Amino acid sequence: MEGKKGRIIHAAIDIFSEKGIDQTKVSDIVKKAGIAQGTFYLYFPSKLAVMPSIAEVMVEKILAEVKQSIEQQASFSEQLKQVIHVVFRITQDYREIFALIYAGLASTEYLQEWEAIYEPYYDWMSRFLEKAQKEGVIRKSIHPEQTAILLIGLIESAAEQTYLYSHGNSDTAICKKEEVLEFAEHALGLKEKE
Repeated sequence: MEGKKGRIIHAAIDIFSEKGIDQTKVSDIVKKAGIAQGTFYLYFPSKLAVMPSIAEVMVEKILAEVKQSIEQQASFSEQLKQVIHVVFRITQDYREIFALIYAGLASTEYLQEWEAIYEPYYDWMSRFLEKAQKEGVIRKSIHPEQTAILLIGLIESAAEQTYLYSHGNSDTAICKKEEVLEFAEHALGLKEKE
């Protein structure tokens, strides 16, 4: 996101990370963004109203990195492994921001916006699963749209358990990534282990 709204969002990420949600004031955010306080209110009615936009920035980042990291010629299993790796890496690298998003969203009325924020990510995963289904690599009986939501939830939950709720070491992360991959492959009925 560019322009003033983007500056507000990125300033909010910095200030929330530095001071925490409760201690942050709108005046701190606008000072960091280099804009007038009235400009802030043109985009957001309150400091907590920035949370869905922060979440949107992070979802866009995950999706962009997933698309960039997937090797088109790789097997479905290898591509799924690459998706899992990206989600774990971004969750580790931005753990403070993810913790912030969850704390902020949990304390606001913006929780219902979550599905809309995740829509492009769900859509990508659904098409990824649909392609594998058409190629006969995974079972025909899955519902790609619903399975995409479940699969993203599984991967993100495992990454968050590793990096947000505890500061997982690399052995824990490797084990969790392998377990998530194996669990997903069984659930999807992967036909061939390449």
